[in-house]
Amino acid sequence: MMAVDYKELKKGGFMRMKQKDCFSMRLKSVGGHFTAAQLATVEKVAEKFGKGYVHLTSRQGIEIPFIRLQDIPQVKEELHAGGVSVGVCGPRVRTITACQGAATCPSGLIDTVHLANEFDKRYGGRELPHKFKFGFTGCHNNCLKAEENDFGVKGGVEPRWSQDACTYCGVCEAVCPEKAITVKADENTVAIDRSRCVYCGKCIKSCPMDAWQGESGFVVSFGGLYGNRIAVGRHFLPIIFDEEKLYEVVDTTLKFFEEHAKPGERFGTCLDRVGWDLFIKEVEVVIHG
Repeated sequence: MMAVDYKELKKGGFMRMKQKDCFSMRLKSVGGHFTAAQLATVEKVAEKFGKGYVHLTSRQGIEIPFIRLQDIPQVKEELHAGGVSVGVCGPRVRTITACQGAATCPSGLIDTVHLANEFDKRYGGRELPHKFKFGFTGCHNNCLKAEENDFGVKGGVEPRWSQDACTYCGVCEAVCPEKAITVKADENTVAIDRSRCVYCGKCIKSCPMDAWQGESGFVVSFGGLYGNRIAVGRHFLPIIFDEEKLYEVVDTTLKFFEEHAKPGERFGTCLDRVGWDLFIKEVEVVIHG
């Protein structure tokens, strides 16, 4: 009997179950998006080769349990014919998660669907010292919990105040969660402490006179973990407005991870060991030159 390479099967999205020679098959998902035709294929495969049900993962993916070892080649063929790909596991870039973003959500500040697809083209499945997770959320409602990811991207907006339109009503000061805005109606002044601003845009949305405007961009966090060890991703960069600059930051991040991480070491743990200052210095070169 030919030996089974379980490591290679896991790499290709087939995870061993407790039941002998059975696997839970992970399907490729980008931002949780599946067409109706793809779902029909998933249903067909689950009925024919599984036990007629699927599992929805915490990262917007679909798994089909109880795929038998001997059926794997045929399962792959039928999935491919229906436009569905098998996902990945192991030490590489994992499923990229995203909310629906600015394309459909009234709160969305960035096009998360576009970003997730572009990131998948550039980085999806890339082999690394350990698993690496990207997550996109369109605004500070943070539905996709960006800071839980190794690299999180959150929609943000840098506010700009127009004195001509302002009535000094104080609404912006009241809604600012970081108390970054100070309104002095008696002096006809509004001040914003940029060091406290988190780019949430609440001042812009709440202003009855549209005295606050802004430009949307990307708020990036690094080193998040949510598993055996929990760590909230850190923010230290200013908001990024240029998409190409965002990719430069990603390239620098993954290169740092490849060069400094031990095998089986998550990105956040690597940063804690080698020093955040070293990483911050390299990333800031990308931003500031």
